[in-house]
Formats: sequence, structure tokens, C-alpha cells
Amino acid sequence: MSAWLELDALGLTEGGVRIVEDVTLKVSHGRTAILGPNGAGKSTLLRLMHGLLRPSAGRIVWPQPLTQAMVFQRPVMLRTTALANIEYGLRLRGHSAAEQRQRALAALQRVGLPELATRQARRCSGGEQQRIALARAWALEPQALFLDEPTASLDPASSREVERIIREIAAAGTKIVMTTHNLGQARRLAEDVIYLDGGRVLEQTSVVEFFQQPCTLAARDFIREEAG
Repeated sequence: MSAWLELDALGLTEGGVRIVEDVTLKVSHGRTAILGPNGAGKSTLLRLMHGLLRPSAGRIVWPQPLTQAMVFQRPVMLRTTALANIEYGLRLRGHSAAEQRQRALAALQRVGLPELATRQARRCSGGEQQRIALARAWALEPQALFLDEPTASLDPASSREVERIIREIAAAGTKIVMTTHNLGQARRLAEDVIYLDGGRVLEQTSVVEFFQQPCTLAARDFIREEAG
């Protein structure tokens, strides 16, 4: 399967500390989980991929330009309604007022929150805000969606809803790259895994191979400790 994103000797150093070092890999279509212990550089690598951070070394290659969106662990909600939060992103992309309203309402419907259209987004629960953030991204119809620990602070019911939405976004043809500390979630959602430790990629393989036959001692220890 052809790569849609390539990283070539990518690195990031801040304050003399190497956060990401010599990352060379190709990311294919589908669903990819970036795994690793705390401080491994997962979120930093995700932000480099999305272009929020500029690398200190190496380069990022997009064989074809792709529309992108990103959803963070703690989504930023504007001081307005849930519907207006979604319309805002569409307005920045140049959609007409009628298109903004139509697509925003449809996005709220897809994430199961049409009744929250007129509610102030910042008064919604954490799970609801994350679903609004996903609706805001989905309404843009991105070809690639980056997710940083999308369920880290959510209760089990909210996490299940977010996972359902992620599956539906992927089924609609969007490439998903996500960080997660939840190994069960990685098994459920990912098709392949990038394992990061100390800012370096130690493994890149299918999710089945990663959990059944990890190639490195670091990955084996990580799986055992997280599962324990």
C-alpha cells in the first residue's frame, strides 16, 4: 500500500534536549496508533506530522497534498454554541453560510449530539466537548485526521462513543493517526503501530504482529507493564 506520509531522519531538539531523534518511516492509509511510555515523544511526533511543530532536523514528505485536521486530548472550545464552533472551521475554509449550517448540523447528527446545537460548548461535559471537536474536524472532510489521546480523560461510556465516531470517520475514507496510552483501544482501532521510546521509533508493524510478536525487549516490557 502506498505511503501518504514519509518522515526522513526527522528530529526535534528543544533547549538542548532531543525529544524526537532520527525518525525515518512511511505511513500508509488506514488507522495507525503511536504507542510508547510516558515521555517517549508520542505527542511531539504527532504534532510534527501535522505541521504544528517545525523539525530541527530531517524532513517531512507529502507525496500528495492532503487536507488535514487534528483533535487534542483537551479540545479548545470557542465561547459560543456547539454549532457555531463547528461552523467556525468551515468558515475559515471558505464555505458559504448556508454550507456552514448544513454541514455543521450534519456533523452534530453523526456524532449523536444534534440536541446540543444551541448549547454553549464550554458548558458541555468533557465527553460531549470531545465529540463536538470530532464533529468540527469531520465536517471539514479531512483526508488525514490526527488524534492526540482522544479518550485519555473520559469515562468508559464517553470513550466508547468516541471510539465509535473514530471508526466511522475512518470508514468514510479518512486516514487516522492517533496516540493512545490504552492498549485495548489500540487493539480495537488500529491496523498498524508505531512504537516510540526515548524519541526513537523502535518498531513499526501491524497491530497483530506488535502485540503477538514484538521485536524489541522495550516493546515487550511496555506491553507487559501496561497490560499488568
